[in-house]
Amino acid sequence: MINQASQPDTVLAWMDALADATRLRLLRLLERHELGVADLCQTLQMPQSTVSRHLKLLLDGGWLTHRRAGTASLYRMLLDELDDPARQLWIIAREQIAQTAQYKQDQLRLFETLRQRRERDRDAQQFFAGAASDWDNRRTELYGQSFVNVAMLSLLPDAWTVADLGCGTGPMLVDMAPHVAHVIGIDQSDAMLQAASKRIESSSLTNIELHRGDMEALPLPDDHCDAAMMTLALSYVTDPAAALSEMCRVIKPNGRAIITDLLRHDRDDFRRQMNQACNGFDIDELTDLLVTAGFTLQTCRPLPPEKNAKGPALLLAVATKK
Repeated sequence: MINQASQPDTVLAWMDALADATRLRLLRLLERHELGVADLCQTLQMPQSTVSRHLKLLLDGGWLTHRRAGTASLYRMLLDELDDPARQLWIIAREQIAQTAQYKQDQLRLFETLRQRRERDRDAQQFFAGAASDWDNRRTELYGQSFVNVAMLSLLPDAWTVADLGCGTGPMLVDMAPHVAHVIGIDQSDAMLQAASKRIESSSLTNIELHRGDMEALPLPDDHCDAAMMTLALSYVTDPAAALSEMCRVIKPNGRAIITDLLRHDRDDFRRQMNQACNGFDIDELTDLLVTAGFTLQTCRPLPPEKNAKGPALLLAVATKK
């Protein structure tokens, strides 16, 4: 808001703002419309540098406000927030330019600018209306899927140490390593660890370490990790309670545990084919195991089966160490 005219300098500042024809034209446009720099450049037929310079002066003087809209800034006049003397001064200036040829030209070009903007908005709506039914497939075809995982992994605190218990061939180790301080992979299979080692070598990542170890006796000290995960690993363990107790032991207080595994099923042929120790877990069963191990449960829920997945449905459990 412009301050009350308690000093001559204030009045002179108001008059100086309105003493330039370009600024008067800008204010006349922005009195009725919220416009971006590109809209104003097109309407006034002026370069961006000129328009931006005058907008800054009007912003600094309290005549305008602006807000972000995506990558653009939209400007409008603060007419209702002006003090009465400033408002009266603007009304006088506005009346003087309202009938000029320049003002009428501005209005014609503004009308066309707004029409083009509405047309662009309509085209965008029509595009997405037609693309919505096949958008997921189109996006995957054009951009792949890895950017989704990268975006989500970037939410991890960059100072964390994260353990992947039952890391297998190490795809999650390589995915997580660029986003955290340290990653630890543990698996009981020498063949899996060899494959993981080759994957890590080809990635040139230097903050990953591998250990051979059983889930029921992890080769890590107490309170060593900020978070740990088991992905399709717990169903291979003969003593899940012991494995979850070990998982809790190596996580710091308030650290996080994430478990993804099979929802309880009756496909014994599948269990034998995959050499798993059990047919997955019920929600209540895994919840009790986590609480007994020393965790506070955040969620334990089934995951929607993916369209082309042939195995049993999965569940996700998230918990924190007490």
